[in-house]
Amino acid sequence: MPASSTTSVPVFKLYGETQHWPTPDLLHCESIAERSQLHDWRIRPHRHADLVHILFIAQGSVELELEGTSHQLQSASAIVVPAMTIHGFIFSPNVQGYIITLAKPLADHLHGLIGENSTLKKADFYPLLQANRAERIATLVTQIDQEYRQPAPGRNSLLEALIQALVVELSRLCAYTGSTAKRYCPRQSNKGLQHLEHYQALIETHYREQPSIERLAEQVGVSSAHLNMLCRQLAGRSALQLLHERLLLEAKRQLTYTNMTIGQVSDSLGFSEPAYFTRFFKRNTTFSPRDFRVRQSQEHS
Repeated sequence: MPASSTTSVPVFKLYGETQHWPTPDLLHCESIAERSQLHDWRIRPHRHADLVHILFIAQGSVELELEGTSHQLQSASAIVVPAMTIHGFIFSPNVQGYIITLAKPLADHLHGLIGENSTLKKADFYPLLQANRAERIATLVTQIDQEYRQPAPGRNSLLEALIQALVVELSRLCAYTGSTAKRYCPRQSNKGLQHLEHYQALIETHYREQPSIERLAEQVGVSSAHLNMLCRQLAGRSALQLLHERLLLEAKRQLTYTNMTIGQVSDSLGFSEPAYFTRFFKRNTTFSPRDFRVRQSQEHS
């Protein structure tokens, strides 16, 4: 079912849902069955502006769509779906495997560590034909899932080490099999994507300063109106919403994983006073920062 353009394809926040990123982590892990069975094993074509998927299929089959081309995968395989890539799945009911979703800050960090050999920006699928390679990838994915579900001391560090090892294994697999990624480039004009990626990079560098959209647009080299149009067209949210989502994610992380006071979190994120930060946080989560911290503490205890 080819898509005529990226603007006609829904932009989802997480694997078929339009809700906020559901975790303070930069990584989300779940079994494929957990999500896909809710949709009768079919995830219709969609794209993400700022998320990267890694799928590991251990058993069962999947009809994979990447940028309008369909592929039937019958054996153990790995699939990488970068941001902005149109993708869809039809899974067999007996499918076993996991989907790991990386928020853009983590994906960019890993890409920077591994370099141009990183597979995270290459949409592709890789049959796992060698038993030893399939076993190594399966072990890493299982360890990521176990660590993600059962928080323990050092969890963040171990998760980052495990996901880095997984990306290295996938990058080696890409080099070994020969990438077909050039067939699956997003169809939107390169210039529009470059502007969006530049804006997202500026957000990552400056979000704690809470810069104006006008200032960021000037650095991108477009007007604020044009930047807003691009963000809405490609990411499904305004330029300001993208900035606020990054602020909110970092606020959640600090409230969950540090002992900083509410005032200290507020200061670190560029809010003029804690009351303004509290209003911002509650408007976007329905919880006050204090209530959110208590709730997270109970979930992790």
